[in-house]
Amino acid sequence: MDQLLRVMNFNVSSDGIGAGEHQSLESPFGLAGPERLFAWAGATASWPMRTDPGGSRGLDDYFTRDFARNVGAEIMGRNKFGPQRGPWHDHDWRGWWGEEPPFHTPVFVMTHHERPSITLSDTTFHFVGGDPSTVLERARAAAQGRDVRLGGGVTTIRQFLDAGLVDTLHVAVSPVQLGSGLRLWESPDELLDRFHLEVVPSPSGVSHHLFWRK
Repeated sequence: MDQLLRVMNFNVSSDGIGAGEHQSLESPFGLAGPERLFAWAGATASWPMRTDPGGSRGLDDYFTRDFARNVGAEIMGRNKFGPQRGPWHDHDWRGWWGEEPPFHTPVFVMTHHERPSITLSDTTFHFVGGDPSTVLERARAAAQGRDVRLGGGVTTIRQFLDAGLVDTLHVAVSPVQLGSGLRLWESPDELLDRFHLEVVPSPSGVSHHLFWRK
């Protein structure tokens, strides 16, 4: 079976925005109230960063539970790792994900400024240059036959979509409008030349958009 490149549990507003333009250390998403986009996931029983018992079951929980299934590596853009731009000035600061990152696989961070890999718990971050196909080749090798998750952000997902490398996408569309920011799409119909689409509404108010390659 082929190793799929999968976008999973990616969150956008109803006008297609997944992040703001003014990211900082204090504001990883560059948005006021980013929980408006991903509160549905944090409310589920299977949310990987849950620290207390409980949480909802059902459709939303299925998607958070599926986050790690058959995933052997992750690719992310540099801005999902941290807010620094340009050359790395602070090698001691090791990203937003804490001492126990939720990935539990090798993670390939795309950057124009490579640096030595770092390991936190059972996650190793590799800082790699190259075009999307080159990075995907490295991630597939590290995944040892399992799928590769494309974690975002918006710009990185667009790069891989434009290169024709994405096999499946799950995008959770929240019923809020943000007006401006980094936009995954003007309309999900933009992807229908390349993907099948099924939209599944959830009782939480989000609509799960499931795309798979034609």
